[in-house]
Parts: sequence; structure tokens; C-alpha cells
Amino acid sequence: MRIVIAGIIGGLVIFLWSAIAHMALPIGEAGFKVPTQQEAVLQALSQSVAGEGVYMYPSMPMEQWNDETASAAFDQQSRGKPYAFVVYQPGGNPVNQSMTPNLIKQLITDILAALVAACILALSAWSFRRRVLVAGALGLFAWLAISLPQWNWYMFPMNFTLAALIEQVVGWLLAGAAMAWWLGRTSKPSLPAPMDEGRMTH
Repeated sequence: MRIVIAGIIGGLVIFLWSAIAHMALPIGEAGFKVPTQQEAVLQALSQSVAGEGVYMYPSMPMEQWNDETASAAFDQQSRGKPYAFVVYQPGGNPVNQSMTPNLIKQLITDILAALVAACILALSAWSFRRRVLVAGALGLFAWLAISLPQWNWYMFPMNFTLAALIEQVVGWLLAGAAMAWWLGRTSKPSLPAPMDEGRMTH
């Protein structure tokens, strides 16, 4: 039960930190820009895409990448042109009407992530400082495993990527401190080692 409570505490801390990072700090806005001529672009997208999905412009079918001629022609055609990474939802984004369902899902996923972290932090009788550092390392791991490949392969902006680093590492350091406090507070004191029978007879 102490691990479950630690996970809930950590999840709440992460949730609150994310809200601060996105609403009160410039971290949440790093890399984002408001496009112009949105109606014209959305209309053009609706004629280009084949329903819900992730699209890259320019791109070509995966099966053509093994064709040297097609790959060379694509390279020449796309060289020097703009690039776009698009997540297309034909039904729109429900968050524009209400953020409540997304906030609930975010809180649940934050708690689930913190439960995993709490299980790791409870594996050993670590000190408060070590548990906090381990939690911070988990945030760094998540950034290295997810955000950095997005920058490398899909050209996510560097300021967006570095903002994600700050959000993840600082968030998990804070959550780690809260979970380490709870786990240390509820950990059972170690019992003294039993005396050797031979020593007890003297």
C-alpha cells in the first residue's frame, strides 16, 4: 500500500508541475507557433491525406525506398523544400471544446508512470537523496528514449526538445522528492542482527 500511495503522490506532483510548466512558464510554449491561413491549409490537407494518421511532407511510399531510382528521384525533388510533420484528425481536436477529459487522462497516466517509479524506488532501502536522483534519472531516460529520437528523425525543433528535457527531469526530481519522503517515512526500521548462539552462552 505504501508504494501505491507513493505513486499517487508522485503522480499528483508531476501533474501539478506539468500544469505550471505549460501555463505559467515558457516551457510549454517552446517551439510552438501559430500558423496563418489555417482554413486554406486544412482544406488542402483534407484533399491530400487518407484519413486519420501521421503524415510527413514531402514523403513517398515505404516500398519505394528500396528502389534506388525512386529514392534518387525523391531526393532531387525534395531537396531544399520545406518539411512538415502532421498529425491529422479529420474530426478535430476535442480539447478545443473542453480540456476536462484530457486532464483526467493526463492525471491517470501521470499516476501510472509514478507507480512504476515508486516500485523502482522501493526496491532498496536507499537514502532520500539517492531515491530523488534515481527518479530524476528516470525522467532523463524518458527524454533520451522518446524526445531525442523525435528531434533526430522527425526534426522536432531544438527548443521544443530542450524544453521537454527540463519538463521531464525537473518534474521527476520533484516527484521523486515527494515519493522518497513518503517511502522513507513509511519504511520499517531494520531489526538488529541476531546474536551468535556461542556468544550468548558466554
